[in-house]
Amino acid sequence: MNIKLPKMVKVRQHFRCEQLQDIETHLFEELKREEISKTVLPGSKVALCVGSRGINNIVEITRCIGDFLKELGAGPFVVPSMGSHGGATAEGQKAVLKGLGITEESVKMPIHSSMEVVQIGIFSGRIPVFMDRIAYEADAVIPIARIKPHTGFRGKVESGLCKMMAIGLGKHEGSSRLHHEGYENFARIIPGIAKIFIEKADISFGVAILENAYDGTAFIRAIPAADITEEEPKLLGKSIEMLPRIQIPEIDVLVIEQIGKDISGTGMDLNVIDRASQGRLPGYSTASIDKIVVLDLSAGARGNACGIGVADFTTKSAFKKIDLEKTYTNTLTSTNTLGGKIPIIMEDKREAIIAAIKCCHGIDENNARIVKIPDTMHLDLLEASENLKVIIRDTPGMEVL
Repeated sequence: MNIKLPKMVKVRQHFRCEQLQDIETHLFEELKREEISKTVLPGSKVALCVGSRGINNIVEITRCIGDFLKELGAGPFVVPSMGSHGGATAEGQKAVLKGLGITEESVKMPIHSSMEVVQIGIFSGRIPVFMDRIAYEADAVIPIARIKPHTGFRGKVESGLCKMMAIGLGKHEGSSRLHHEGYENFARIIPGIAKIFIEKADISFGVAILENAYDGTAFIRAIPAADITEEEPKLLGKSIEMLPRIQIPEIDVLVIEQIGKDISGTGMDLNVIDRASQGRLPGYSTASIDKIVVLDLSAGARGNACGIGVADFTTKSAFKKIDLEKTYTNTLTSTNTLGGKIPIIMEDKREAIIAAIKCCHGIDENNARIVKIPDTMHLDLLEASENLKVIIRDTPGMEVL
């Protein structure tokens, strides 16, 4: 373990940045559009569907939608819509929302959580379609979701409103059933099941959120239910354009300070690190990375380390935070066993990085190209080994601080 670790320099990456300056005003204007506001009647009970991802301003967005519905005379409430997350328990899913800042006090409305589902249809003649019972019994249902590329498949729709309906609102039973079909079939299944939700359930409209490369709210759009499957593909293309990426072309060791379900469904965005169980995902370019070290779990992960198996090394301190029951519940639901495997565990950060360097082939071990990022969601500030300074200075949109 006597490899010399390089000195690191702080680096800033500059990305295209669209950002809403007044979320509440913009959102109210969206909701006041006639084709949106007319879908909710006075006295109706309205389920706002919120998932497990760490979406910036999600508390404000959810509260504003609730306030608008109250002005219409409706009674809004929140339903956790996150498949099997939170250990596939009602209380666990409420705890996930709390970790995101969503409580009855913060959004000024009740939160009703249950894992009970009802079957609302069947897709392709053989796949049962399940929906959260509480949401199904509401007079109106409004999914709220961020539109972004998925970490396991490519299609016209990936992560967003359609997936929240098909998988998030399907709770554990529905999510498990769909994942049994495999990611390779999601591009066909998810839009098809979303259409069943729109036909059979009382979906009023969806609220689509796009974030910029700095994790800021760039775009919010209220979409009538009948238009969701047509509009979401357009927003997905816009989302891909705004995604952050590591602009250094080749990295020997990438060090990720923390991973978690609040950051990405796989703990770390596989688009950013260029790793997926199905091989390289097209449509998104980022650095070529040899070895990956994960140092810690985020507080929002609440012990769910699903996805950590994508990394090569981790630390004892990170391993001790893993809740195997939550991690394995999520892993078995997804059917992707790679995500539930445990990387090689080293004593501390230094030993983990040195071990990763030792396993890189054909490099000068005392001159490794190392990059450290906070997580895969925040890539504007990072650290890089000094031997990358020339590349950084020659790369548009990057600067050494």
